[in-house]
Amino acid sequence: MQLGGRFSVGQAPASLPQPLRDEIAAIEATLSSEETTTLRWTLTWLEGRPVVELDDGRVLRG
Repeated sequence: MQLGGRFSVGQAPASLPQPLRDEIAAIEATLSSEETTTLRWTLTWLEGRPVVELDDGRVLRG
């Protein structure tokens, strides 16, 4: 069983697959400075695969 959690912009967990971390970084590169300080990611695991959702509603699946 894997536990999820929340993480700040620029703090993607190393446990995520590199391609997913690259997708997260690409989205984070488009954020304004205000968004980078206020938005956070939520990480959940669905059937052993990571799902991350940014507070603005964008969802990525690993």
